[in-house]
Amino acid sequence: VKASQDASDNLDMSTEATDEELNEAITDEFGVKYSKDGRKLLKVPQKLKGTYAIKEGTKIICNMVFCECDSLNSVVIPDGVAVIGNDAFSYCESLKSIIIPDSVTSIGESAFEGCSSLTSLVLPDCVTSIRNSSFWGCSSLSSLVIPDSVTNIGDMAFYGCFSLRNLVIPDSVTSIGDRAFSGCCSLESLVIPDSVTSIGDWTFSDCYSLRSLVIPDSVTSIGDYA
Repeated sequence: VKASQDASDNLDMSTEATDEELNEAITDEFGVKYSKDGRKLLKVPQKLKGTYAIKEGTKIICNMVFCECDSLNSVVIPDGVAVIGNDAFSYCESLKSIIIPDSVTSIGESAFEGCSSLTSLVLPDCVTSIRNSSFWGCSSLSSLVIPDSVTNIGDMAFYGCFSLRNLVIPDSVTSIGDRAFSGCCSLESLVIPDSVTSIGDWTFSDCYSLRSLVIPDSVTSIGDYA
C-alpha cells in the first residue's frame, strides 16, 4: 500500500499540464487555468499584465506557465507551492519582482531564462539544485542568495548575467557545470568552496572583470577553456 501511495505522490508532483487537466480546468477572472482540484497552475494567457497573485492551495506551477508574458511585472507565489516547472517564467522580460516561498523544494530548468528585468532573488532553503540555464540571460540580475541546501550548479546556470558582480557559493555545492558563469562580464571575484571537486568547460569564459578567483585543493578537474 505504501509503495502504491509513493507512486501516486510522485505522479501528483508532475509539472506537465495534461490534456485531461486542461479540459477539466477551472478558469479564474484573468483567464488563468487551474486543475479542478486546485493543486496545479496549468496555463496563463500571454496578455496577462501587471501583478498576478497565484491562488492559495496551489502546489505546482506547471512547465512554461508564464512563458513570454511580456507585460507581467510581478508574481505573488503563495506558501504551499512545492514545485516550479521548466521554463515557468522564461522570457517574462518585464518581471521585476518575485518572492519564492520556503515551501518550494524544486525549480525546473530554464525557470527564469531571459527574465531581463529581474534584479534580485532569494532561493528558498529547501532547493537542492540550480538547474541548467536557470538564470540564462538575466541581464539585470545583480543580487542572488544561494542557500546551503544547493549541491550543484548546472550548465549555463548564470550564462549572460551581465550585472552579477558578486556571488557567494555555499559549502554544500560539489559541482559547477559547463558555461555556468560564461558571459558574466561584471563578476569581479569568486571563492569556490572546498566541497567542489569539478569545474566544467567554459565556466568563466568572457568574465572580463574577474580579478580574483579562489580554487580549492578539492578541485581535481577543470574543463576546457574554463
